[in-house]
Amino acid sequence: MLMRFDPFRELDRLSEQVAGANRQWPAVLPMDAYRRGDQFVVHLDLPGTDPSSVELTVERNVLTVKAERAWARDQEDEVLISERPQGVFTRQLFLGESLDTDAIEANYDKGVLTLTIPVAEQAKPRRVAISGQSNGPTTVEAKSSAA
Repeated sequence: MLMRFDPFRELDRLSEQVAGANRQWPAVLPMDAYRRGDQFVVHLDLPGTDPSSVELTVERNVLTVKAERAWARDQEDEVLISERPQGVFTRQLFLGESLDTDAIEANYDKGVLTLTIPVAEQAKPRRVAISGQSNGPTTVEAKSSAA
């Protein structure tokens, strides 16, 4: 009988010996982030995650997203293939000082967590009046270099 050579089969066998059959690989929460006007928008993929297991915390300028995806099987089930990551997932975002961390909004829809983070008022461009001896007060637009 001929068998096709699979170099990855031996690697899988070795990794199972080292990590055990119930290994769980660290996973990253896929993310998109962009600026829209005076706010930043972040989308994190959390398919199959119960929204009640998602936890958001902000400490200083670090936003932490923590979620848990549990097994969708009974303990007595025989696992044939297990490729979907499960367990606890964490992602930290380091936010700039120019963002208003007290006004972050979060929405979970169809497996996507959307965070909206507004730019702080003190970081937005504003006009500054300049007084002088010429024809009265003059205004010059000032822009913040932060954000």
